[in-house]
Amino acid sequence: MTRIQFGLALPSGPRNEMSREAFMEQLKKNLDVVNGTFDSIWFVDHVQFKDSPLLEGWTALAYMAALYPSFDFGHVVLCQSFRNPALLAKMAATAQYMSGGRFVLGIGAGWHQEEYDAYGYDFPGAGTRVEELDETLKIVKALWNEPQATFKGKHYQVVEAYCEPKPDPAPPIMVGGSKPRMLRLTARHADWWNVSQVGIERYREQVKASEEACAVVGRDPATLRRTWFGGCYCVSEGTDPASIDTSLIRSPNPFVGTPTQIIEQMKPFIDLGVDYFMLKPESFPDTTSLRLLVEEVFPRLNA
Repeated sequence: MTRIQFGLALPSGPRNEMSREAFMEQLKKNLDVVNGTFDSIWFVDHVQFKDSPLLEGWTALAYMAALYPSFDFGHVVLCQSFRNPALLAKMAATAQYMSGGRFVLGIGAGWHQEEYDAYGYDFPGAGTRVEELDETLKIVKALWNEPQATFKGKHYQVVEAYCEPKPDPAPPIMVGGSKPRMLRLTARHADWWNVSQVGIERYREQVKASEEACAVVGRDPATLRRTWFGGCYCVSEGTDPASIDTSLIRSPNPFVGTPTQIIEQMKPFIDLGVDYFMLKPESFPDTTSLRLLVEEVFPRLNA
């Protein structure tokens, strides 16, 4: 049986007017709970949701990854619009080199127009953003694999560009997306496919669409790793469902319930090929949910 892996999606910023000191202390407490059991840590890549406190994703994750060298690390997912593709390739190569091979390049086409407008980025239509992501990944791969890269596309270009030292091994590329054009792009470029915050019925539809996209590009769908990102709130066995504080839950379609119920909710995804769950702790900063995942969910899933 394939080992099921877990990643911890770190909160994107302090909650409830929490001080910097309290936020950092609680982050470390959460990470200490899962250290040695979870495989990775993850961060989102947004810069604005109105006035919510948000940390910049690359900086925050690099800091935490350095503090916790036992974890792999990546983003769910980077917005390709925010960084020049060649610079992104260089940043990823540097992260892979300095971490000793622990980086995963998670990337998507971007979607949240508010932050584009506020921060001065152009927000073209979805088709153009997918084209830009396609060119971004071609440039990233060229810089990682070719001695010197030249690429002239519709949106981006590099001329006789070097990326030294090369990442060795190259980081896995994880693309997040679910629409047909994104699924075809994922089938062409990605090592991993990520979906975010979807329920099982919708996921069944997306798996079928992903397999069709793989067929279009001539790829065996079994070679595309399936991962899921979203919220999780685990409570002790015997807890009355009516007593669960649902006001803590911010994510759509989270896993919620006792360890037995969480396992029952995850198994249909596992049956469809998901072997990596990147979980947001809905009850942060409380660590009870994470302790239950470590002590009662993880071991039973991997028995």
